[in-house]
Amino acid sequence: MKKTWLWAILPLIALITSIGIFLSIDPLSPLGVSAPPLENLTVERTVLGDRGISLLVRAEGSKPMQIAQVQVDGSYWTFTQKPPGAIPRLSTAWIDLPYPWVENETHHLNLITNTGISFEHTIDVAVATPQFTLSRLWGFTLLGLYVGVVPVGLGMLFYPSLKTLGGQGMKFILALTLGMLAFLLVDTLEEGLELANSAANAFAGSILVWAIAAISFLTILTIGRSRGKAPEGQSLSTYLSFSIGIHNLGEGLAIGTAFAVGKAALGSLLVVGFTLHNLTEGIGITAPLVKSKPTFITFLGLTALAGLPAVLGTWLGVFAFSPHWAAIFMGIGVGAILQVIVEVGSYLARTASKIGGTWLSKISLAGFSAGLIVMYGTALLVNF
Repeated sequence: MKKTWLWAILPLIALITSIGIFLSIDPLSPLGVSAPPLENLTVERTVLGDRGISLLVRAEGSKPMQIAQVQVDGSYWTFTQKPPGAIPRLSTAWIDLPYPWVENETHHLNLITNTGISFEHTIDVAVATPQFTLSRLWGFTLLGLYVGVVPVGLGMLFYPSLKTLGGQGMKFILALTLGMLAFLLVDTLEEGLELANSAANAFAGSILVWAIAAISFLTILTIGRSRGKAPEGQSLSTYLSFSIGIHNLGEGLAIGTAFAVGKAALGSLLVVGFTLHNLTEGIGITAPLVKSKPTFITFLGLTALAGLPAVLGTWLGVFAFSPHWAAIFMGIGVGAILQVIVEVGSYLARTASKIGGTWLSKISLAGFSAGLIVMYGTALLVNF
């Protein structure tokens, strides 16, 4: 056993050693090959306040990067950097500019390194960034509850009417849930890839989203099937709530970010759209519970699992947005939703078999189409 482990570790040690030797002796130097260090800078967050403009930047250079000058609207401006000095690869620093920005105006910034490379950043509409206070935290908490918890809870009030459905009606509701989940899958993946594009290139955000989605899907599927059978009833509803909760985290991020950059009108529109959007999600969560007798605590827990992430997303969007972490959360959401699609589809097939039919039927097609249409219709309010 020890020899087996030894032969597994030795090649890795040899590889690391050879890379270290290559980097230390620079065998390409006799060839006269030399190139300037690669530099790239990503602005991850912009904060506008009474003291001017603050930028959170992340360095992606092959070597530590030094910001030498900053231009604002064509003029060089004094700035302070925290922490000072060269910014190591993939590290962040705050650039503070005591610039008298003008509300509702556009400002163009240009960050220039000591090697002469410049990086542009535009503030489309200058508005004061909300600062962290307990009153603002409470206000955005209520906003997240209104968007996430309230509509999901209202959707669950349809549970008594679902209990009266027959076999065909149950097929319709399960297919409706599949349609909604299919829409959420595409929507969450699109959000994740969009966030990945705004993150530092060094993180390879798009690949990261796909990789996290695959790991998330396989992990949750393995946990769900750990007892040798597909989850049903409360277990299936729990997975539904979890996947929808991750998606609602993304909705909260969108709302919080809109308010943080001063797009209050867009933020309000997002609130209305996502509220209607999430009402239908509550119906889907309760569908697997029709044949059981869940308690009030069960409904309360499922509502919290699906809705409370919207509160967290709102906080992060307003006070601490980070594109690569947001993209990772969306990747987890994609995998979770895909796992639930597999489980709900399996549950639909078993339900259809019990009533002497197949999962692929006119009623299933109608339910799936209705789910897509409902989600698309409510999404129009967000993208209007």
